[in-house]
Amino acid sequence: MDSRALPDKDPVHVFIRGKRVTVTPLPPAESVGLPPQPTPQESRTALASGPHPRLRLASVDILRGIVMVLMALDHVRDYFSNASFDPLDLSQTTTALYLTRWITHYCAPVFVVLAGMSAWLAGRKRTPRELTWFLASRGFWLVVLEFTAVGFGWYFNLEYELGLIGQVIWAIGVSMLVLAALSRLPRWAVAVVAVSLIAGHNLTDGLAFNGVAGAAWTVLHVPGEIPQLHLLVAYPLIPWVGVMAAGFVLGPWLVLPGRQRRRRFGLLGATLVLAFISLRVWDGYGDPSHWVSTGSLGGDILGVLNVTKYPPSLAYLLLTLGPAFLVLVWSEHWRGPAATVFSTFGKVALFYYVAHIYLVHALAVAAGVATGHPAKDMSRLFLDLPEGYGFGLPVVYGMWLAVVAMLYPVCRWYAERKRRGTSWWWSYV
Repeated sequence: MDSRALPDKDPVHVFIRGKRVTVTPLPPAESVGLPPQPTPQESRTALASGPHPRLRLASVDILRGIVMVLMALDHVRDYFSNASFDPLDLSQTTTALYLTRWITHYCAPVFVVLAGMSAWLAGRKRTPRELTWFLASRGFWLVVLEFTAVGFGWYFNLEYELGLIGQVIWAIGVSMLVLAALSRLPRWAVAVVAVSLIAGHNLTDGLAFNGVAGAAWTVLHVPGEIPQLHLLVAYPLIPWVGVMAAGFVLGPWLVLPGRQRRRRFGLLGATLVLAFISLRVWDGYGDPSHWVSTGSLGGDILGVLNVTKYPPSLAYLLLTLGPAFLVLVWSEHWRGPAATVFSTFGKVALFYYVAHIYLVHALAVAAGVATGHPAKDMSRLFLDLPEGYGFGLPVVYGMWLAVVAMLYPVCRWYAERKRRGTSWWWSYV
């Protein structure tokens, strides 16, 4: 390097241990062909993407917290509503009841896709073999949790009248078991699997099988009961495995510089929303439930939005994940008390999930007893609550707000305990 090319700098005189020392300042890094020094924001991003990440994106916690709060609304409605029909049945429902149920469609897809992103983040501080073991062991743990502590929370008895129920925790758990194997593949291969399962599974909507093949197909794609196993599958696995794999593929976007990250998620979210509109207006593929014009704009909008969740159709996933990614972008700029509340819930999502089921069911038992129903009759799955029990939407919304308010201080305490925890098992709870 030719020293004559260096810019002139005035010497600086400093004193070290009483002796005068003359120092010539170094030139800017870029002037000698070196990369420029990172800005403070770039330094934080680099730290977050290092081999031992410790930082969290608040926007991810906020988005997860939002859907957890909405999930509580759905389950409060299950245990407190006096509606004895499907809230999404346009021939019976009201607009308010329909929207109360419909808005909670966002919960499971966001929960699962963020679990996939978290799995990728977990892999940044683990070897491939360690990540495989972590995903497999955590997935197994979640399946066990679904059929034990979570299941008892739904029933409040040991009879399990409808059997073990495979719901969202089961779907996440088994999807993690599958992801444990997929994580060893190149990222492009995982993306192919994700897109194939999400976009292609509706091609199999008309398939039906009997016997062992029928039981396997119930686990994989068609919700229903498997009497031999005393198992009710509410969340068939194929689409949810695809959603978690998609989250894993999108995980690296979380550690991009802020502007680039927001641009990518914003573009993806807008693309998915436009794809939903195009697919649903065409109505030729993507959802087994076709919409029929009612002759009114409001009715037609509800019909278009009335997509299939069990199993989640392509249209359903476009409708839910598209806006979710847009909210993820928007929430990066969200500050204030509400953001703090949602972020707190999002940091302890599994704890919140289990706790809210017990709290909602316990409050429902108390409400039932207060209105003349024996506690034993209320200690059942919400599908089997006694005739004549239930309340209108004002009570449902009031109980929902009460549940969220009661959970917040407990979740805040637990989040702090988890933040300080150093034991390995904190990664599982």
